[in-house]
Amino acid sequence: MPAIVLLGAQWGDEGKGKVTDLLGERVDYVVRYSGGNNAGHTVITPDGQKYALHLMPSGALSPSAMIVIGNGVVVDPKVLLQEIDGLAERGVDVSRLRISGDAHLIMPHHRALDRVVERYLGSSRIGTTGRGIGPAYGDKVARMGIRLQDLLDPGILRKKLELALREKNQLLFKIYNRKAIDVEETVEEYLQYAERLRPYIAETRVMLWDALDRGETVLLEGAQATMLDMDHGTYPFVTSSNPTAGGACVGAGIPPTAITKVIAVSKAYTTRVGSGPFPTELFDDNGQHLRKIGHEYGTTTGRERRCGWFDAVVARYACRLNGVTDLVVTKLDVLTGLAKVPICVGYEINGERFDDMPMTQTDFHHATPIYEEHDGWWEDITKARTEDELPENARRYIARIEELTGTRVSVVGVGPGREENVLRHPLLP
Repeated sequence: MPAIVLLGAQWGDEGKGKVTDLLGERVDYVVRYSGGNNAGHTVITPDGQKYALHLMPSGALSPSAMIVIGNGVVVDPKVLLQEIDGLAERGVDVSRLRISGDAHLIMPHHRALDRVVERYLGSSRIGTTGRGIGPAYGDKVARMGIRLQDLLDPGILRKKLELALREKNQLLFKIYNRKAIDVEETVEEYLQYAERLRPYIAETRVMLWDALDRGETVLLEGAQATMLDMDHGTYPFVTSSNPTAGGACVGAGIPPTAITKVIAVSKAYTTRVGSGPFPTELFDDNGQHLRKIGHEYGTTTGRERRCGWFDAVVARYACRLNGVTDLVVTKLDVLTGLAKVPICVGYEINGERFDDMPMTQTDFHHATPIYEEHDGWWEDITKARTEDELPENARRYIARIEELTGTRVSVVGVGPGREENVLRHPLLP
């Protein structure tokens, strides 16, 4: 079987964890390929247990799949070990975890700088989670990062940390008036993590190549989403990695020719956490309704999510950019009870209509959505399992999304549970 990419088609929080868990029993490997513990997946099992995963791939709840953290992820070892211990305490087998030795580490100076710089920016802040992800990726690109494999060589770890702190402590102490990071304390702390993480560190590229050669199925799971991509999202209000389909190849070491299916997940409306442009954002009772009924609060931060109507311009952009073969639309049930359900089909900018994403940041900031109104439905759809069991207006709404995005909608989520889905087309043979 080929490799499959699963990603978000909006600004994140679309329900990728649920889809990964849905596929988990039918794939052999689940690979996280980007981001850090600034992302969160919420998975609800058939017996009603709720799991909030941050660094661990959502496939951790699969009974048999190998779970891999790829080289494109930045890892806070303390957070990862807490997550491993939490899952083990609840009876989840974590022995199947493998972590690329080339994954970069989030260090104390990354977290410190992330928080202080964000405060320093004031009203111009990006809206980071303060967990050190951006600074860790910055050091990676600057070729002064510390990788997971460095934990296995105390001499290399100390040498690299001393070099990094030669600059970072100057910034913390002299510019931001913060306490400098102590080299020896940090080395001692991270060597303790090394002893526990050693059994999980592996050459994951070869592992995945061998799996593909054996005909096994590899699911590549992105964190965040398309519109937060460093190169293709709403820069600078983006994450520091590439959660798009191209990033899956880089972040896991999978060749592009191995990927034959790209599954994108989108809510039936739109949400965003943090700062940045959001054309369909609602500031009225409808926005409050979506937030309340959809429980729109961040898995990682607990922050309220900004809510708006479905943006077909963004969705179409994501489908074309990623080469999406199957679209999963989640949380359709949240729209139940609304008399009218608008869809944004284009933007008006300075009197001109745009049906595709505008080129410049300025234009996108000033985009006014052009809406197409659809009649709502009042029936409870949470028990629907086939398309025929959905109300006619709900079926029309999904059909219109399919038409506007140019991509088939294969699964419709009608509730938070693993089984609460309408399957229109199989995601796997």
